[in-house]
Amino acid sequence: MITLYSFGPAFGLPDPSPFVTKAETLLKMAGLDYTVDTATLFKKAPKGKLPYIEDDCEIIGDSTFIRWHIEKKYGFDFDRGLNPEQRAIAWAFEKMLEEHLYWTVVHARWMDDANFDKGPRAFFQGVPAPMRPFVLGMIRRKIRRALHGQGTGRHARDEIVALGTRSIDSAANFLADKPFMMGAEPTGLDATAFAFCAGLLCPFFETPLRGAAERHGNLRRYVGRVGARFYPDRREIAQYAA
Repeated sequence: MITLYSFGPAFGLPDPSPFVTKAETLLKMAGLDYTVDTATLFKKAPKGKLPYIEDDCEIIGDSTFIRWHIEKKYGFDFDRGLNPEQRAIAWAFEKMLEEHLYWTVVHARWMDDANFDKGPRAFFQGVPAPMRPFVLGMIRRKIRRALHGQGTGRHARDEIVALGTRSIDSAANFLADKPFMMGAEPTGLDATAFAFCAGLLCPFFETPLRGAAERHGNLRRYVGRVGARFYPDRREIAQYAA
């Protein structure tokens, strides 16, 4: 049995981390049995982050390596039916979302005081009250440094929004009227695209990026379609994807 280590549902999302949602969606796509552990968190994380899985005593960290593990061990090809050119395009779009759009979302949730107070601040309720302000300040400074080191944090807020919007528009334009990102059936890219689009459309956070995503009816329908297929029990997805 596979164990997926995650944060657990929050903000109307299967998980607040799009990478955890991606990993869980991949497990669902492959039809694998798994359990979810939301208590252990980072204690056994091989790379100090979520998600990671434990499969027959083997621990695999990072959603991409989790995908490769599934493909290698269980012989499941997430991109079956795609030719080499299409596989290259799928990889490029996946990395656009994970390595570019991701940082604009981090900025919107963690650097905007209002969004931080209603969202990420809740992650630290278990920290003793006298220590909590110190821990919150330390973590936010760490994320600010990460944003600056990656480059996104060096830009003005409106510039960051413009960069994120360009990626959102590109994803919507590429999806066009297809049922899934690469065609009639879901592929590995859809695990990532669904996770990020659901996070963007989630009404819990007030951000210009959410407005950019909401302007694309095809993205809303896409999230509803993927959500209905792989998360039929999470009815809130259908509500904000309508």
